[in-house]
Amino acid sequence: MHSVGRWAWGFVFFCMSWGAVAQQAEGPALAEPVPAAAIRPVSETPADRVPSAAAVTAPPPVVALTRPGLTGVEQINGADTAWMMTSTALVLLMTLPGIALFYGGLVRRKSVINTLASVTAITGLVSLLWFGLAYSLAFMPGSEWLGGLGRMGFTGLDYLKDAGKVAVSHVAPTIPESVYAMFQLTFAIITPALIVGAFVERMRFSAMLCFIGLWSIVVYAPIAHWVWEPGGWLAQMGVLDFAGGSVVHINAGVTGLVCAWILGPRQNYGKEAFEPFNLGLTMAGAGLLWVGWFGFNAGSAVASDGRAGLAMAVTHIAAAAGALSWMFAEWMVRQRPSLLGLCSGLVAGLVAITPAAGFVTPRGALVIGLVAGVACYWGATGLKRLLNADDSLDVFGVHGIGGIVGSLLTGLLASKAISGVEGNVLTQLVGVVAVMAYSAVVSAALLLLLKATVGLRVDERSELAGLDISQHRERMGS
Repeated sequence: MHSVGRWAWGFVFFCMSWGAVAQQAEGPALAEPVPAAAIRPVSETPADRVPSAAAVTAPPPVVALTRPGLTGVEQINGADTAWMMTSTALVLLMTLPGIALFYGGLVRRKSVINTLASVTAITGLVSLLWFGLAYSLAFMPGSEWLGGLGRMGFTGLDYLKDAGKVAVSHVAPTIPESVYAMFQLTFAIITPALIVGAFVERMRFSAMLCFIGLWSIVVYAPIAHWVWEPGGWLAQMGVLDFAGGSVVHINAGVTGLVCAWILGPRQNYGKEAFEPFNLGLTMAGAGLLWVGWFGFNAGSAVASDGRAGLAMAVTHIAAAAGALSWMFAEWMVRQRPSLLGLCSGLVAGLVAITPAAGFVTPRGALVIGLVAGVACYWGATGLKRLLNADDSLDVFGVHGIGGIVGSLLTGLLASKAISGVEGNVLTQLVGVVAVMAYSAVVSAALLLLLKATVGLRVDERSELAGLDISQHRERMGS
């Protein structure tokens, strides 16, 4: 048992600031009054003094941004900005308290506090890493594989009141870059928070922090760059991922599966029933996820427009279809529906529609939700047994399988009339395989490194006592 103090963390951020003070342009001087005698009708103006059409200066063309930079505040769209700030709050709500309650209700009483603490700590840790380095690596132009360092410490995310300038991202030029960076932060938070469900009840808290911190930098940030920054290699290939089917869900699902394999099963797994602490909490968390997902998907339009409205509609349709699809599949197999099945099914539908939300019609969303409900039910039951992994809360079965199903169906069902792009199943498959392979290999390397250094798993006595007591010296009230 290694001491936590021996392996204490320190994150040092070098926040370089260039105090460039923009000079405010002077307004034009007042014109002198023109004598009335000097004014003559247009017909009396000499022909050689009439400006030709060629001499009239045309307004300069709008140049598309290729990297973040300053623009005039008049270029900011107020409606887009308001919607994106709302969406940011909605997506953060999905983690705190959505995922925390969803997972907290599913674990046993003796590990509820550890689960809640893990999600909360991840939120704080990833926020500081995003500020310090990860945002720059993900969304700055650089190579096809990784972004540059120009936004370390949020350097350059300026608002210059007197100069009338504000920083914007080339990915979202109608809103302040500070809003876009915060919106993307909420995605960077929820992705590792989802992984918690795969290793609950047996991973040391200190090891969890080490793993998630490293993983956010070397796994999440590069994959986000590949898919969402225009210069990323998967983006250039034409892989479609509207709101995170691969970046968030496949990534988290595969990492969770690797965690389950390397950590091994919980004590007495398969020998005794592991009763959930409180399915009421799980239902509350699922409801918060459903509501927050409107910000997740509709917010990914990065505008308050018709595409955002359609993304909201298809998100709801897919969630409803997924809930009922899982329910009926479970009803047929086990002769009874369950609340847990309904909650899991609605999440499955939400996961699967995520990559497709800005590309498919409502009818396409119905198909995606129905397929996802059945596929994820199998992923959490039959496939889980085949993989022989104690993926405690079915992170791979729901998020991994749901993300794969949604990504592939996006290639099949994407409508060019909606987005201006056509889907391609083979291209989507390349994206799925690339994200799965990179996430699995690098996550395994990080876990094995930490296993050999700080140690991954609590001892048997601590696990049987519960992580609430052994890791935090706290317990749930009666």
